[in-house]
Amino acid sequence: MSSSGAAAGFGLLSAASWGGSDFAGGWGARRSSSLLITASGQIVSLVALLLVCLVLRFTIPAASYLIYSAIGGFEGAIALAVFYRALSIGAMGLTAALTGLMTALIPVLFEFFHAGWPSSLTLVGLAAGLAAIWLISHTPSTPDAPTSRRALLLGASAGVGFGVQLILFKMAAAGGVLWSLTSGRIAGVAAILLVVAFAPPQRPWRGFWIAGIISGSLDTVGNLLYMLTSQLGRLDVAAVICSLYPAGTILLAGIILRERPTKRQMAGMGLALAAVALLSA
Repeated sequence: MSSSGAAAGFGLLSAASWGGSDFAGGWGARRSSSLLITASGQIVSLVALLLVCLVLRFTIPAASYLIYSAIGGFEGAIALAVFYRALSIGAMGLTAALTGLMTALIPVLFEFFHAGWPSSLTLVGLAAGLAAIWLISHTPSTPDAPTSRRALLLGASAGVGFGVQLILFKMAAAGGVLWSLTSGRIAGVAAILLVVAFAPPQRPWRGFWIAGIISGSLDTVGNLLYMLTSQLGRLDVAAVICSLYPAGTILLAGIILRERPTKRQMAGMGLALAAVALLSA
């Protein structure tokens, strides 16, 4: 298998893991606080990562790689809190779509400046992938849920934060994936606990552990696969393929909750398949 094919495979597995994580978190948020679900998932996955690294005695990478990952983990957790805030004050469909688009666009622009322009075929694939992310993430908004400029600004800011996290995680993965991932998780746990401490959740505290464990575990697997993907080729390709994760959430919602995707989302999924084919060629 070529490196581009392997990158596409790992990227799709990462997207599937992240999509499953979002589904578990969203399902749990119907009963408890999304921040508590995130915090519990990050704590459990941190313990698991530490055990794996210590038991298998992986070599600790240079401090610079751990710092890249720690910054990414911390600001990514803050971006998550900002994203939740954006969803709470504006129409979720447009806000989520803007966040998803910015998440992929920031690494794409970074790679253009850092590594130069890709081939024409890859460029078409990236454009198709970005369009697919927008179509898949966007859901119809209800008339009583207008989207304010503040919600859009917060959503865009969260997307920038997620995009920067993808850049930092690629840089960190060059020194070793598991310890870098652990460093990022430590910083992420610290950030989420700070958010919970200064803005205590108003929703019930019961029943968040199961959703948190499932969501946190899948998120960790997704991060691991993304780091592997980012080492097999260009950052922009890895970021766009992995950012197709809303498709996984929608598919799980259709299978488990019998929620039907919109025609726009179905078109986005078809476009996503075409994008992956172009990017793996």
